[in-house]
Amino acid sequence: MLNLGLFVVFCLSCFVLTESTKTIDSHLSSADLQRLNSVFTEALSSSDIQSIYYGALHIKDLQKKHADLCPIVTKIHKESKMNDFEKNFYLVNIYKKIACPTPIPESIQTAISLKKEFSNSQEMYFNYQSTKALGFQITDDTKADLVKNLQAIVRKDDSFASLGYAFHVAAELGTRGEPIAEWIEGAFAQADEVNGKMLQFEGGLSVTALVLNGAFKLTTALKKPAPLTEEQTYKFVTYLLSRREVQIAKGAHVLIEALTLISADKKISPICVQIVGNGQIQPDSPLIHVKIVDLLGNPVSPAVSSVSATVTAKQSSTALVTKQALTSKSSDKTVFELSLSAAKPVRGAYTVQIFADQYQQTVEIKILGKVKVKALEIGVGEVDSTSSFKKQTIDYPNKLSEELNADAQQKVLLRVTLIDETTGSPMTVHQAFIRLENKKSGEEIIFVAEQDTSKAYKFDMDVGARGVDFGHISGLYSMELIVGDASLSNSFKWYVADIQLKFSSQPKAVSNTPIRTLRPEIIHQFREPEKRPARLVSDLFTGLCIVPLVVLFILWSKLKVNVSDFPFTLSALGFHLGFGAILLLFCVFFWKLNMFETIRYLLPLALVTFFFGNRLLRSIAARKSS
Repeated sequence: MLNLGLFVVFCLSCFVLTESTKTIDSHLSSADLQRLNSVFTEALSSSDIQSIYYGALHIKDLQKKHADLCPIVTKIHKESKMNDFEKNFYLVNIYKKIACPTPIPESIQTAISLKKEFSNSQEMYFNYQSTKALGFQITDDTKADLVKNLQAIVRKDDSFASLGYAFHVAAELGTRGEPIAEWIEGAFAQADEVNGKMLQFEGGLSVTALVLNGAFKLTTALKKPAPLTEEQTYKFVTYLLSRREVQIAKGAHVLIEALTLISADKKISPICVQIVGNGQIQPDSPLIHVKIVDLLGNPVSPAVSSVSATVTAKQSSTALVTKQALTSKSSDKTVFELSLSAAKPVRGAYTVQIFADQYQQTVEIKILGKVKVKALEIGVGEVDSTSSFKKQTIDYPNKLSEELNADAQQKVLLRVTLIDETTGSPMTVHQAFIRLENKKSGEEIIFVAEQDTSKAYKFDMDVGARGVDFGHISGLYSMELIVGDASLSNSFKWYVADIQLKFSSQPKAVSNTPIRTLRPEIIHQFREPEKRPARLVSDLFTGLCIVPLVVLFILWSKLKVNVSDFPFTLSALGFHLGFGAILLLFCVFFWKLNMFETIRYLLPLALVTFFFGNRLLRSIAARKSS
């Protein structure tokens, strides 16, 4: 019994986890759909018949706006290098969509046929759809033959593209296509997982959508459950939405088609639950707006009956509100509103758990705060004496009426206390800077104000020690306090005072020589060649190399070389002339040619010599054997 109880608890926990996956944080927005529509519009002016077809599927009033498209499509069809069955499909359907006045050429209608043995599912799919578009009757016998043919095809070729087209054809065949449905589970089991968050098929968006759309159409036609689990659906949807920036008409079409088919299956399709805006809530009006739509940005059908939320502070894990109901906005039924005014939230990050019927989604928001200057003191005094400081108080956003003066023996002190406007407690911010700008030259220098033990920000500058930072340029400077933070709604820049700074020494005279001048041109130089030997040594070495050749000719003259047996045939003459030409080429190489030129001349000579030499050796061997 204990084991059974643990099993039941495990199953229930799995169910709860599955329910949480039924929400997603993005969808095809109106901006996305508008951009995809522009892709379809641009496709109509393309020179690709496929792009024109997918563009035509999504453009309204196409007959009025593009009546001249028929002759253009006919010309593109003739020039296209696509498979005949594919481009015939596009032509037939474009003619049907535009209602072209001219009939489809007889040769194309004749080429479209289902009464033959298909070698692949792609050809069968395009021929089937073309036959339907032409209005031809498809008999039950033909459908039975197609099923047998389709089974043979997928047994031979079970690639994703082949299965995808097979699923589409089987969906058209109704209950006869049930044998093909057995391949669906195996196909989805082979999907590639990306980062544990997405599923796709090898081949990208086109192949992924082809398999998805075909499988959903087939299971719908057979009245079977959806081919995916909720987890698989979530990961496929995540992949599809990541491809929303597609720029090709076919990709845009299959993307919309896939999301539409998945959205139609309410049992597994996730819905989008997201925070409207950037998730930053203003402190004056702490309103959280939640948008609940389907994958295409349409209202969820059937509409959710209740929406509530639990808001928890991330840092303290304290619940701000628990299961508080959200109200629907009258202007937009897909947006729900939650007011946190009564809870008086403080600045910080929060986790919002949203419950919409059986759907759940967790998002993060940031409630901004407002900073307030409680007090700012500024003064100038001697470096060695703290009691000499004459401090003055300034109220935000006023500027000190009088001008401050400080020389190299003094220092400037500024102390400011920042508080949270809601709680009144001291506030720590990411950025607290003091900016000093020379009013004459416009040059500026920025210092960081550090927070002391009382959580007040303090700026302490020894004028003499900081002279180098200012380039020892004395003069009138404007002083500004800059306060900023990502969690603030009212970051500010405050012009605090004007201060006359006087440094002990003046900066060195600036040279009129420009900092950046033209450098000498860099010219690449090859390495100097090695020193050659003396001319006498070279000539002597050359003579020694020639001696064996001279000796050869002398011996030939002494021995009376017999050339009577030389075969004066084309092969013998060709071989010896080719061989001599190669030797001559080597001599020219040593004289004036480089290696690449020599190889270019050597290749044809070597081929000719090899050919004639082979013929010569064969004739000699034949003569000896006879």
